[in-house]
Amino acid sequence: MNSWLNINLKVAIKLIYPLLVIVGFFFLGILFEKKVIEKIKGIANKTDWKYDKIIINSIHRFSILWFTLAGIAIATQIYPIPLKIEVLINKALLATFLASVTLVISSLAVGLLKVYTTKEDGISPLTSLFEFITKIVIYSIGVLIILQSIGIQITPLLTALGVGGVSLGLALQTTLANLMSGINIIMSGKLKPGDYICLASGEKGYVMDIELKYTVLREITDNFLVIPNSMIISGSFQNFSLPNKKIVIPINIAVSYDSDLEKIEIVTLEVAKEALKNTIAIEDDIFVEPYILYNQFDYYSINFTIYLTINEQEFFEHLAIKHRFLKDLHKRYQTEGIEIPFTKYPYFIPQKSVFSLPKE
Repeated sequence: MNSWLNINLKVAIKLIYPLLVIVGFFFLGILFEKKVIEKIKGIANKTDWKYDKIIINSIHRFSILWFTLAGIAIATQIYPIPLKIEVLINKALLATFLASVTLVISSLAVGLLKVYTTKEDGISPLTSLFEFITKIVIYSIGVLIILQSIGIQITPLLTALGVGGVSLGLALQTTLANLMSGINIIMSGKLKPGDYICLASGEKGYVMDIELKYTVLREITDNFLVIPNSMIISGSFQNFSLPNKKIVIPINIAVSYDSDLEKIEIVTLEVAKEALKNTIAIEDDIFVEPYILYNQFDYYSINFTIYLTINEQEFFEHLAIKHRFLKDLHKRYQTEGIEIPFTKYPYFIPQKSVFSLPKE
């Protein structure tokens, strides 16, 4: 009985040391996370460099896992275990470590790309589809490295995936069509988040994201409009944000034949300049002078078009500018005695003709 207790006690003591090593490294990882990582994160938050926060957030909390894996690796050396089991444990530790490194690299790559591509207005053209593709590429490379590291030949696996991929592609034709369309949209550079577009079919709104299957638009009513990527790539659309956000607003105006056209031009341009300079949608360094072109002698009026050029941040800012300009122009025309004729009265109204035959 005593010998049996002695044997169990010796086994328990042999087990305690490895367990203490694993637990000790686990708490060492927590301590490292709290004291070192959190302190570095605090320093990073005070700096103007954008990339340090991305790096710290990518490795945040993985240090606990890495310390624990190191503890398990050391414990396997302390406690005598069969060689086959030790090899399996080492392969599992290596696969887990490489998988965590893959996750860190994926998070780091997406974060750095997002920060690098973010513009001054805070909008990043990096879409969900681009993030998805980036992660898939990194994950695929990581899985192949893991399989190769633990002794699994990847050549037969790649062959099997190639054959299976053909069958899967036939089953997912619509999904793959939308996926490839989304990639084409991103690679073309003709569409990115923040752009205001109008499709030939009538849908319009701000591009919020380009996802795996859909492009998401936000309408002026703040509703989301979800459009398949293949519908966008196969049709035509107008992008009001390219090549820049400068927009020319043509406004048609009519004045009576009794008007002094020189005076009309001077007064109208004065009102237009005042309306443009008083709006936040245009800055002095990019101010473009408005101009007038007379274009038609109509039945009851002389018609002309004034062109206002603005660099708007939001697509609908030009509507507010047009609203302000028309109000100010109407008031100024009344003050100057300039007449705006009523031109919507029908020019010719056919009347029914009644003919009477001569009496015999």
